[in-house]
Amino acid sequence: MKDSVSYTTLESSGSVKGAKDIILYSAVSGKRKILVPAHKLIPKDAATPLTIEDYNWSTDGKLLIVFTNSKRVWRRNTKGDFWILDLVSGKFRKLGADFELSTLQFAKISPSGQQAAYVQKNDLYSEDIASGKIVRLTFDGSETMINGTGDWVYEEELDIRDGFRWSPDGKFISFWQFDSSGIKDYFLINNTDTRYPGVMSIKYPKVGEMNSACRVGIVNALGSPVVWLKVAGDARDNYIARMFWTEDSQELVIEHLNRLQNTNQVLCGNALTGNVRPVFVDRDEAWVDVVNDFRWLENGSAFTWLSERDGWRHVYIVSRADGRARLVTPGAFDVISVEMIDAKAGWLYYMASPDNPTQRYLFRTRLDGQGKAERLTPYNQPGSHSYQVSPNGAWAIHSYSTFDSPAVTDLVRLPQHTSVRILASNQALIETVRALERKPTEFFRVDIGNGILLDGWSIKPPDFDPAKTYSLFIHIYGEPAAQTVLDRWGRKTYLWHLMLAQQGYIVVSIDPRGTPAPRGREWRKCVYRKVGIIAPADHAAAVKALLVQKPYLDASRVG
Repeated sequence: MKDSVSYTTLESSGSVKGAKDIILYSAVSGKRKILVPAHKLIPKDAATPLTIEDYNWSTDGKLLIVFTNSKRVWRRNTKGDFWILDLVSGKFRKLGADFELSTLQFAKISPSGQQAAYVQKNDLYSEDIASGKIVRLTFDGSETMINGTGDWVYEEELDIRDGFRWSPDGKFISFWQFDSSGIKDYFLINNTDTRYPGVMSIKYPKVGEMNSACRVGIVNALGSPVVWLKVAGDARDNYIARMFWTEDSQELVIEHLNRLQNTNQVLCGNALTGNVRPVFVDRDEAWVDVVNDFRWLENGSAFTWLSERDGWRHVYIVSRADGRARLVTPGAFDVISVEMIDAKAGWLYYMASPDNPTQRYLFRTRLDGQGKAERLTPYNQPGSHSYQVSPNGAWAIHSYSTFDSPAVTDLVRLPQHTSVRILASNQALIETVRALERKPTEFFRVDIGNGILLDGWSIKPPDFDPAKTYSLFIHIYGEPAAQTVLDRWGRKTYLWHLMLAQQGYIVVSIDPRGTPAPRGREWRKCVYRKVGIIAPADHAAAVKALLVQKPYLDASRVG
């Protein structure tokens, strides 16, 4: 929660069977309080509480917004119903009450707590929370004109689904608009939701074809003409990949990518006039990554930026006035993500793993770039860690797992990383997994020549005998989207591979060059214009090397 000393979670209700209560815990004392009992979430004329699929709080914590009754859009359930609970008055009502069920998207309470905004059928609306009065903010939404959410390309390639943002003062809303008219239809056979298959089409630009025209608008939350940012260039041949409000609500910052995606230009747009000025440019001969870890510092005069400009992914602080970038995390290692910034105390918390790209650890360093970075994750816990750090940096919900062992979640005090209490022990699952017939997974590096070492893991049969020969089963993904060689709990995939090992196979996975491992820019981007070329060659070379090194692998039985 905003107070940095408490957090909420869902737990089974003791009074309403099959329902969930929202529980408030004190991080310091562990004191438990039923903040929202399930019976408070029973709609009028209903017999049972809503199923909570997601929930969020207003800035002051007095309003709860609940997402339920969802439907899938592309990959995720982003359409549904949203309900508001006033914790003070107990009033509970549905947003957009007159709209069809399960047609609202991305409802969010304004920073002032007076309004909510949402998307319905590709148009943007605001709603007064006290009175329920609805104001339509855009009027041209259709199958081809999309306001406040992403088109297919932006959803698929840039991970934009929620397509609008409240200004910090709660007066304005910025939003993406996509005009997909003129994009050719791609036809698909839908045999998933009816007895007989049907033909459906989507607006799908293939490589080199025309994209949607994209622009960003700003509208008063009470209704007004839209102010469009005056971004130069062809709106169909560039991408607006991210947007962030300045803390004073006077400007909107956007990340503007060219179609080749090798230049990311940071632009500041005036919220009242739409005039735009350049602030900073990041370039790469291969491609640049969109920056999600964008945080304001120094009273809004600077912001954080992740870049590979020196060959490693590092955090920089960029001046809003002149675009000068100052390195915060020097060294021959990659910053994986920014977890939290404590501007008052001068600390940057981030994830990295300088010595082992298959693992993940929490570090902190001074924002001024001085001194030595500190690893906060204990050295006696090798594996993969994740954190939800409190706003003041004093607490974190911490989850830790290894390849062979399910995750344990606890509350830790930072920076000492003292475990205060276990939140989810997973003891039953851990004991079940421990009881399985298995050998520990082995991590290794294989030399494929020219100084190239590839990371891999191997699961051997429980009764492995080096004097025998075994079939080799290889689990492959590879290239820019994901690693397969990570020292973290693999859930069903791990159990599937373990079952194969129990049947007498040796199961191996190898990360070729091009995977997003924290091994430097050259490792990740050497596949530029060589996707589908380097990875198969690396895999083939690795298998050949393993067959030479490990005589118990049967070269005639590899798959």
